[in-house]
Amino acid sequence: MKNKQLVKSNDHIFLGVLGGIAEYFNWDKAITRIIGAILIIFPGQFFFGIITYFVAAAVMPDKNDRDADNDIIEGEFRDKKSK
Repeated sequence: MKNKQLVKSNDHIFLGVLGGIAEYFNWDKAITRIIGAILIIFPGQFFFGIITYFVAAAVMPDKNDRDADNDIIEGEFRDKKSK
């Protein structure tokens, strides 16, 4: 069984944070993005919401679709044709 990770979505609108959250919890992406946008621009909380979003974007790893290359160590470079 594969471990589930909270990562940025490849199907992103801006940086992939809200899409990644929606994928992690199996929520609808559109509704998650609408609710996230409302929470970010809520009066009086705008700067806190923007800062929180960018911190999440900096901390969340990008989605890594290397399922076929599980034997490659992070940082190792190999030509895919040499398999």
